[in-house]
Amino acid sequence: MSDNVIALFRRPSTNHRPLGALLQSFSNNRRDNCDVFWLKENAEVLSTLQNQKADISSTDIDCYSDFYASLADRIAFFPQYYRFFISIAADLEAIGMAGQEAERLCHFAHHNNLAHAELSDLQRAEATALLARRDITLDTTPSLHQRLVGFIEHSPSFALPNRKIAYELTHIVIYLSEYGARDPKLSPAAIQSLMFTGILAHLEQNMDLLAEVCVALRFSKQTPPKAWEESILSLARSFKLVPNDPGHGDQYHEYLVVNWACSLMGGDAFSGGYTANGTGFYATTEPGNALRDVSHALFSWTGARSARWDLMEPQLFDALPAASSDHLRDVVRATSEFGAFFEHFVRAPNAVVPRVERRVEQSDVALQERQR
Repeated sequence: MSDNVIALFRRPSTNHRPLGALLQSFSNNRRDNCDVFWLKENAEVLSTLQNQKADISSTDIDCYSDFYASLADRIAFFPQYYRFFISIAADLEAIGMAGQEAERLCHFAHHNNLAHAELSDLQRAEATALLARRDITLDTTPSLHQRLVGFIEHSPSFALPNRKIAYELTHIVIYLSEYGARDPKLSPAAIQSLMFTGILAHLEQNMDLLAEVCVALRFSKQTPPKAWEESILSLARSFKLVPNDPGHGDQYHEYLVVNWACSLMGGDAFSGGYTANGTGFYATTEPGNALRDVSHALFSWTGARSARWDLMEPQLFDALPAASSDHLRDVVRATSEFGAFFEHFVRAPNAVVPRVERRVEQSDVALQERQR
């Protein structure tokens, strides 16, 4: 540390309310509020707690008062982070912060066409949802909604491992449902996309993604498979909270979304012993190798692979290590959708990549003549 840096004394927190301590930990003791990762973490924790109507008082968010008062200056200097700023301001006001900064920020973003700088439909959808919280309608035309729906209804895409599009799927559903405020009226194809994503997450033991799938299903008026929600409840109870920990590299997001899913299923959520001087969140279970082992077995399969699970099941189980075989059985038993999922996941050889004959150009002929 440089000799020019002055170590400031931190006054111990006197906030004994659990969620107040949690928020103080995120706002003051994990990162500096000029760090973009601070914006991400605090936007996520405030959004999660606000949307599940957690027991938060106005005094619990006093730790954000200075930041809230600086938002107009921040968005003017850092307009590229407008979605974080609006999200934080709107959630603070929904919890009980006095002021109208969220509306000011929304008008600033709209006046400066900040959403038009977004290349991603997902980010444009988020911007649309955020500005709609202050009754500002973006001129996105119906095509944005059509593209989002077309994306989430292409179920085969979600039967293959691809974390990027998996999280885009869950986020789109959350935006379309306005965080559970309305039924997004998803088609059967879109519901199947969520089920396929959940099966993959279950197979990979990616509990962060599986929890997001369960949240998206609940927001879509669907009941997630019992085995998925039981595993989420079990993880929520086993999370290790480390006091006085800056949390760099911890699983805070998994902790947030797992507890969010617990709250939606009526389970106990956000009941940990949080410390205002910093809390690290660490999952006590590690993902297994089942997805990797199943993919390897199928890729190196001897003979033709069939898209029918009933034909492939006995041989595939025999080809796996015992731990992966046992976990795959749990995944198959968890839902009635595994057979439909497997049709796409197996990548049967009937979808052969066509061989393209190279067209001989005149320049190639001339080169061959010169080489003779």
